[in-house]
Amino acid sequence: MQRTTSAPTELLDKIAFYAKMVDEALNGELQNYLDSDFYEPLKYALEGGKRIRPIILLLSNKVAGGCEADALKEAVAVELLHTESIIHDDIIDDETVRRGKPVFYLMYGYNTSLLTADFVFGIILSIVARSKKNIAEDLASAALQMCEGEILEMKVEGSSNEVSLDEYLLIVRKKTASLFEAAAKIGAKLASADEKVIEALARYGLNIGIAYQIQDDILDWNNGSKIARRIKAGDADVKKVLAEIASRYANEAKRNLRDLPDCEAKQILYEIADFAVNRLS
Repeated sequence: MQRTTSAPTELLDKIAFYAKMVDEALNGELQNYLDSDFYEPLKYALEGGKRIRPIILLLSNKVAGGCEADALKEAVAVELLHTESIIHDDIIDDETVRRGKPVFYLMYGYNTSLLTADFVFGIILSIVARSKKNIAEDLASAALQMCEGEILEMKVEGSSNEVSLDEYLLIVRKKTASLFEAAAKIGAKLASADEKVIEALARYGLNIGIAYQIQDDILDWNNGSKIARRIKAGDADVKKVLAEIASRYANEAKRNLRDLPDCEAKQILYEIADFAVNRLS
């Protein structure tokens, strides 16, 4: 699969526009906790990141006929769930650097890391309680699957056996793609879309999440997922096989959008599918 050096400037500008919306909403939510001992640690945990999951939520909301400004607090909840998972993952995986800076537990210690992750869950619950739509089940399902994916990955990493593609893809689907799926689904639900539209966008989220994580594993081949490097692929080049699979999932994600109304948000989702597997970082 041919790689581009970067996403088109126009796409990056559009993504940056939505990322700024998410960052402003995150900062607004954090203002509720200015007097908390968790305020500074939370700011550190939230610095950086592409905000791709909440951006997908906002774009899905717009495609489904909603107004992204009305979906910002739910987008914040999705980003917070991702942040909580990162705090835990870095401890489990013994990571030392995240987004070009020391990981959270190295800055604040294990105890504060665990408590901050719990505090983040509390903020998510608060947002869910304030939401006009019932999104609790979708976020809960994503959180449960993310945990199941993490423990499955731990079990597989603890074994010396080779890993089948099915095992690898199951971990990717649960640990990463489940939150992408929830983000797109929540965005559509907040727009009061019909079930057909919600399902199409949820499938888009799931497929783009799988493609995105596979590309992450390819890009971080030497320092990333140990499981990806142990996949059974016969005499084939594992990285090439994974690149082809990622491309298939990205193309399937685009097909999921086919019957939805044409608009700028839909076009950006199309472009994000290409970006997911062509990016170099």
